[in-house]
Amino acid sequence: MSYDPRKKPRHLILVLGDQLNSDSSAFDGFNAADDAVWMAEIPEESIYVWSHKARITLFLSAMRHFRDALRRKGMTVHYSQLDGPENRETFSLALKAAIASLNPQRLILAEPGEWRVKQALVEAAKTKGLPIEMRSDRHFFSTGQTFSEYAGERKQLRMEFFYRKMRRKTGILMDGDGPLGGKWNYDAENRQPFGKEGPGRVSPPRSFRPDKTTREVKKLVEKRFSGHPGSLAHFDWPVTPRQASQALSDFVENRLPAFGLYQDAMWAGSPYLFHSRLSSSLNLKLIDPRKVLAAAERAHEEGRAPLNAAEGFVRQILGWREYVRGIYWHFMPEYGDLNRLDAQAPLPRFYWTGETDMLCLRETIGQTLSYGYAHHIQRLMVTGLFALLLGVKPQEVHKWYLAVYVDAVEWVELPNTLGMSQFADGGIMASKPYVATGKYIQRMSNYCTACPYDPSQAVSKAACPFTTLYWDFLMRHQTFLRKNPRMGLQFRNLDRLSRERQQAIRAQAKGLQEKMS
Repeated sequence: MSYDPRKKPRHLILVLGDQLNSDSSAFDGFNAADDAVWMAEIPEESIYVWSHKARITLFLSAMRHFRDALRRKGMTVHYSQLDGPENRETFSLALKAAIASLNPQRLILAEPGEWRVKQALVEAAKTKGLPIEMRSDRHFFSTGQTFSEYAGERKQLRMEFFYRKMRRKTGILMDGDGPLGGKWNYDAENRQPFGKEGPGRVSPPRSFRPDKTTREVKKLVEKRFSGHPGSLAHFDWPVTPRQASQALSDFVENRLPAFGLYQDAMWAGSPYLFHSRLSSSLNLKLIDPRKVLAAAERAHEEGRAPLNAAEGFVRQILGWREYVRGIYWHFMPEYGDLNRLDAQAPLPRFYWTGETDMLCLRETIGQTLSYGYAHHIQRLMVTGLFALLLGVKPQEVHKWYLAVYVDAVEWVELPNTLGMSQFADGGIMASKPYVATGKYIQRMSNYCTACPYDPSQAVSKAACPFTTLYWDFLMRHQTFLRKNPRMGLQFRNLDRLSRERQQAIRAQAKGLQEKMS
């Protein structure tokens, strides 16, 4: 028996743009004769941060493909398109209109990934006097409740110990009660630069040619969001579970073996290197993390990937991904307002254009605008590091990251930005600020070879702004940071600089800050 669209649905299943998994808990007990699905393309979601065209396109295309897949299964899907006459500007308005039109008995959804969206949906249901049931999102290995219980037992919430707990819980890369190979992580082996010869030949990620649905979305985005940042010229992201699975197979076969050694390395003109390009598929739930981790573990078992590579990849998903989600839900909504270093500078304009003579920033931002992508070290130790050293207000940095990357959803992006990158939480996530001079970038990339600035200099016309601002950062925040035991060496090096040298650095840093304000 099929569903009669004129009938009042028993349950209206709400599916958000980052919940595109058909095995979601929201579908438990779904009866095609009595229940219906609601999905909506909300204009506010593309404009509340100035979203990259590729990010908008990816979400909308993946949503439309998921809608069509549900309909092929015989499900009734009430779908509001961005360019449709029934469209509403916000989640709250859209859901209220759907409730008024469809008159369901109950709303059901998996827990949203963003605090703001969750509150909007709850408010809409409450206004209409309708019960709303939020189910645990079993896409993840842990729940918000289990993380809060874990957090309540500890004074510090370091990812490494949470990661070990997750390894024990899942049995992934374990040998009995201990880690496979005798070590929990292989960070010491996984931070290698390429050297002067560069990465050599790297197999490019599997590319997915836009189909009719994606082409229609691209056309819509170019028209409606013409003033938004970024380009769609290179858009070839996975937009279906099948494509995400193909992307996984391609990564494991062609790039996972070298991923461990070179996951922190950077090279001009090479946006993807040995990275998986799976984060957007994971965050939209086009692919299950269990499938991803099983593929990496199997590659190691079969001798197709060394342990350091498999472990480094597993740590990103089973460690960092689960950990930051726990941090987000445990500390929100207050977490989003944290600014422990009292950083107040505006985000430099070149973050939206890439127009700067600092080659590392020009390369990373230019790549971001072209592809909607940069790997974790480009984000942490190039764009993030510069904003931290300059003293940019962390909420502005957060909005930029959320806007420009195709894989950006707030539960993963916000803690990584405010906590890991900008140290705005004062040490909840990271044990110390991730700060370094330009020499770090010089060691891990070839960006400095054609740059007009010298990473070894802090005071001169040729001084690298990263190096100048690094020393200035230590001087600005020494009252707070000197007591951090992990920063002892950095402050001992600062103390070796004469008073005159320190004053000269402060003066040059002030000039940089004024220039970029």
